[in-house]
Formats: sequence, structure tokens, C-alpha cells
Amino acid sequence: MKKHTTQSDSAPLAAETAPQLFDNWFDPIEFGVRSRVRDFIETMMEEELEAVLSRPRYGRIAPEAGKEADTAVRATGHRHGHRSRTLLGTFGPVEVAMPRARLNTPDGGTTEWKSKALKAYQRRTIAADAVIAATYLAGTNTRRVRRALTALFGGAVSKDTVSRTWRKVKTDWDAWNSRSLADEPIVRLILDGTVVRVRLDRKATSISLLVVLGVRADGQKVLLAIKNMGGESAEAWRSVLDDLTRRGLQRPEFLIVDGAAGLDSAIAAVWGGVPVQRCTVHKHRNLLAHAPERLHEEITADYNDMIYAETSQKIEARRKAFIRKWRVKHRAVADSLEEAGARLFSFTRLPPEQWKSARTTNAIERLHEEFKRRIKTQTVLPSAETAAMLFWALLASGQINMRKVDGWKTLAAKPIAQPIDLAA
Repeated sequence: MKKHTTQSDSAPLAAETAPQLFDNWFDPIEFGVRSRVRDFIETMMEEELEAVLSRPRYGRIAPEAGKEADTAVRATGHRHGHRSRTLLGTFGPVEVAMPRARLNTPDGGTTEWKSKALKAYQRRTIAADAVIAATYLAGTNTRRVRRALTALFGGAVSKDTVSRTWRKVKTDWDAWNSRSLADEPIVRLILDGTVVRVRLDRKATSISLLVVLGVRADGQKVLLAIKNMGGESAEAWRSVLDDLTRRGLQRPEFLIVDGAAGLDSAIAAVWGGVPVQRCTVHKHRNLLAHAPERLHEEITADYNDMIYAETSQKIEARRKAFIRKWRVKHRAVADSLEEAGARLFSFTRLPPEQWKSARTTNAIERLHEEFKRRIKTQTVLPSAETAAMLFWALLASGQINMRKVDGWKTLAAKPIAQPIDLAA
């Protein structure tokens, strides 16, 4: 005998009506505050208009009042109703009744009163725009921002709203790009580039972002320039350096670079004679590229033993030992180290307290890594300018902070003559 079981028709209905995530997260405090936002905004607008008209709503100053009291001020216009405005803030969307008024003009005519607190055609508060932009900067693309902010804004944010809000950042971006650098007490520059994917003519294309960090006399690092270029050629870097000098940047005392030939040529043309430090991390990678993988561990040990020695004398002795050993064991490695020349050891011209910060371009590399982490959800950025602007905004908004360089207390000391003997 078979046993038949039946399922109640109410089961699917019960599943559909079961509480979902956030359905029962009612917050009486938030609800209470948001329900009073409309009254607060309308009261604020009425008070602003009262100050302009010099009288409260429905109020009137008698003609004889001005004769009896010197402090009485005559009306400068008249009210004429209200109009509805929708405003989106961190409190969500709200519809308010904006008072209207006509103000008298000196020529005997009238003009429409405009609020200074809620400007014409303004649909979002500045705080709301800041939240939207900050969410975008946190690594969320335009479509995902809407989902992320649904609970806060009541679903009133579209991807187009995010794009329009982001475009407002361009005003500050343009001002930053044209600012004067004459008063910046820059003593050191760190220069490096990174490759990103952007959309050009509806196709994904790789471009280079050329980044220049400055180190002030007090040790604080500051972003000086970021330009989108087709590559890291001498012409591209020359354009960046020329722009810095045109805006008043003084001749730096020390430069740290990644070793790209194009950058070296541009520096020689603009700041010839300035001590240049070639990044020791980039050179390490270059050495490993010249040898089979089975030798990588040994090369790394010898290289670190040389670069991180405590004194310039030990560095010089270990460099000679490195060259002698690898000329015999794998000559390409020794030739690669000799190719870097004195520039690989320029950091020894500075006080030992500064060696850690002067050996590498790590300050920029860390920015590159953080930038790539933020944009990995987007894969391809909308344009080349957006890529540069996004990099800048991460620092300008405070989402990425830069601390002082190690050894900043001795930055006043000038580089000494090259102490390393390059003879092997």
C-alpha cells in the first residue's frame, strides 16, 4: 500500500511572505528624524526669505513706522506663493514647498528671489553628493552605487546620478591641475608610471598614468602631478616635467626614479646635474629577469646583502664581491648590475636615516596598488581623464593618506659627493 502525502497550497505563500533581510529593521530614531526634515527645510527657507524682505510672513510695516523709528526697514519686495521642489539628502528624498517672492530693483522693476541655501535647480544636498562620490571612490562602479545606497537614499539614486555627481568633481580637478607650485617647499621628487585600461573609441586601450610625488622640507609627501599619456617615452615625461616648472616648481635636490630610459632622458634635459636614485626594487626584478629561476634565491640573497648593508663602505665592498662572483657564475646578472652604475647607490649620498625612504619608488608603488584595488571592479575605466582624476580624488578626498618620509628630520642635509667606488 502506497502512502501519499500532500503539501498545503499555503506553503509557497508562506515562503513568499516570510520576513526578508532588512524587512524588519525599522529604526524609530531614523524614522522620526526623517519625518521632520521637510518641516525643518521649509522653516529654514521661510526664515531666509523673512530676512530678505525684512518682515515675517503675512507681516507688514506701517508707512508711519519708518518716520517714528530710525531702525525700521521698509519691505524690499513681496511674496507670491510657493512651488514644490524635490530634494535628495542623506535623509532620503523629500518634497518641500519653497516660498516665492519678487524683489524690487533700483530701476523700479522686480526680480525673482533665489535662495542661497537651496540654489536653483539643485536636486541633491552637498552631503549627498559627497556620499555618492565617496562610494564610487571606494571601488564601486556606477551601477553598483545605486544598489549600495538604496537603503540610505530610498532608491532615489540612479547610475546617471552617480555619473553627474562625479562630473562635478572635475571643477576641483581642473583647479588642482593649474595651481601654482611656486610656494611649495619641495626638496625631493619621486617619479613613476603605471598602466591602466580605459575606453577609447569604444575599445579597451592601455594608457600610462605618469605620477609625480613631492617631498616637502618637513618630510610630508604630496601629489604634484598625474597625467594620462600613451606611454612612458621621453617626450611624455618631458611634457610632465615642463608643466611642473611652468607652474613654478623649484629645482629639486634629489630624484627617485624607476629606471625607465624615457624618464632619464627627460630629467637630463630639464634638471641636469640633480642626483638621481634608481629604484633598487626595480633593479632587483631586472636582475632576476636575466637569470634562470633556480638562481633567483641566491641572487636575491647577495643583492639584499649589498643594498641593505649598514654603511657605504660595506655596500662598496659587497658590490665588488657581487660583480666578481656573478661575472663567473652568470655574466648577464653582473652586466645588469653594472648597467645601473652610480645611480643605484645615490641614496648613500644622504644621511643613513633617509636611506630607507630614498632607495625605492615604493611611495608611488603603494599608491598604484591601492588605485588598482579600487578600480578592479570596473575592469575598464570610461576615459583616460577619468582614470587620472580618480587617482587624484582618492588622495584629495582623504581615502588614501600619505605620511612623512623616514628620516625627515635630516632632510635639510645636502647630498654629499658620490662615495661609492664603481671599480670592480
